[in-house]
Amino acid sequence: MSARNDIAALQKMLADMPPAWDGREAILQLKERDYNWRQMEWIGFYFELLCRDRLRPPFAVPGGRYGNVRFDFFGSVNWDMKASAIKTDRHSAILNDIAATDASVAEFGAHGVVMALVDVDYNDDSRAFQKWHSRLKGGISDYEKQRIARNAFSRYRKTAAVLRQILFLTITEKNKKALGVHAQGRNADGSPRNPKYLINMEREEFEAGRIDF
Repeated sequence: MSARNDIAALQKMLADMPPAWDGREAILQLKERDYNWRQMEWIGFYFELLCRDRLRPPFAVPGGRYGNVRFDFFGSVNWDMKASAIKTDRHSAILNDIAATDASVAEFGAHGVVMALVDVDYNDDSRAFQKWHSRLKGGISDYEKQRIARNAFSRYRKTAAVLRQILFLTITEKNKKALGVHAQGRNADGSPRNPKYLINMEREEFEAGRIDF
């Protein structure tokens, strides 16, 4: 097996992915499965759930652990699952912990990313979707209470998404030099967060396959 064999198998397993994602339906599915349904950024977790439901041997869930980082699944290499909103002015996405990714590449020769590219709808001017999600969670979260106390702006919620592509990206010792770095800031206790890799998805050296929807 190799990363390319993994991709060939994944292209078959994920080809029937539903392209239209309604936010409320997605969150209710996540809640039924008790899978990160309280999170505001639901598209990434919903994509993970859809992938998990379709993965079959030789893939194993979850993948390898490096320090505090556990990758999403494993075939012949470790794989992460990510979802990114398509934006005309930005073609980059935040990946995983740099040290853990480097260790994964060193052990297996490559590290994989299954990246969903989606068009998203922010049609929530009345905040109806946000209020519905808050009620579903049993009320306003502590995080939201802190935001209100700071008088900080509340971001619009993604209410729907349409899957356009799934990219299969591979990171190796050779091409990882073309990755950027995303600083993570600090944890609640003041300790620094580990930086993450940042990938430009238009760079040809990373893409090793795709599915168009």
